[in-house]
Amino acid sequence: MKQRELGRTGIAVSEICLGTMTFGQQNTETEGHAQLDMALDHGINFIDTAELYSIPPRAETQGATETIIGSWLKARGGRDRLVIASKVVGRTAMPWFRPDGEEARLTPRQIRYALEGSLRRLGTDYIDLYQLHWPDRKVGLFGEGGTTFRDLPEDSAVPFEDTLGVLGDLVNEGKIRHVGLSNETAWGVSKFLEASRTGLPRVASIQNAYNLINRTFEIGLAEMALHEKVGLLAYSPLAQGYLTGKYLNGARPAGARTTLFDRGQRYQKPGVDDAITAYHALAREEGIDPIQLAIAFVTSRPFVTSNIIGATSVDQLRTLLGATDVIITPELEEKINAIHQVHSNPAP
Repeated sequence: MKQRELGRTGIAVSEICLGTMTFGQQNTETEGHAQLDMALDHGINFIDTAELYSIPPRAETQGATETIIGSWLKARGGRDRLVIASKVVGRTAMPWFRPDGEEARLTPRQIRYALEGSLRRLGTDYIDLYQLHWPDRKVGLFGEGGTTFRDLPEDSAVPFEDTLGVLGDLVNEGKIRHVGLSNETAWGVSKFLEASRTGLPRVASIQNAYNLINRTFEIGLAEMALHEKVGLLAYSPLAQGYLTGKYLNGARPAGARTTLFDRGQRYQKPGVDDAITAYHALAREEGIDPIQLAIAFVTSRPFVTSNIIGATSVDQLRTLLGATDVIITPELEEKINAIHQVHSNPAP
């Protein structure tokens, strides 16, 4: 397993990161531990979680994923060999994250409250990378609105300096090591970088969706990631499983996430099936598993620090890990880009 530097931190993380949001609903504690064991055996040292998880978000399962990781850490040890990333929710009306149903915001007081909960569930004294799960201001999230942008809504966002200031205090206290963003825009990244020039912590990464049918990160953010060394932690490299082909033509296999939770609307847009069919045809032509082609493409991007994979079984995880043996040659990339030219970002 190759490693890459996390921003300018000097920390080396595996090019594949284990995503864990299924732990606590689709996966039991025992199954979660088995996935973590397999990941570690394959050289993964980077684990991503969030106070939000498991998914879909529910009051009764909120924090379950961190608890499962925490019990694994307690049983296996070796905390110092791992890079653990977690996240604090952005502005949300979901009432179960903060005391008395208070609206969650990225205020200093609420960030401290969230972090203490994550540390307790994980059973650790520090988190290596603490990320803002989504912005405090009102922006299109998780595919809402596609790629359109019309105007700025009236807003009362928490100032970037206030949010970054408390994160700096937490760094100084040794409770977090570094700071990251998630579901952020180019403007948002630039504002956080600007704020950091006053002595506040510099963001090390940005965790956004990126896959064969959603390459919108390449428009603006990729250039920033490379120049500023704020690398992409790519989530949904399989587009919530849609790039496996299992949902083609409206199929809903038993036990699959969209079948269980009906949360795949981001990938149920016009043109998605046509794009997936074209990539599967290319994979067959090249003699490559289409799942591994999708994973290998994301990992191969120079602006990607780590590719966050997720599975609901060790067999699925084994297939995903096999993508590290797939090489995206210039000739193969040219064929991928030819498909992208015709089927450009149908699921932004």
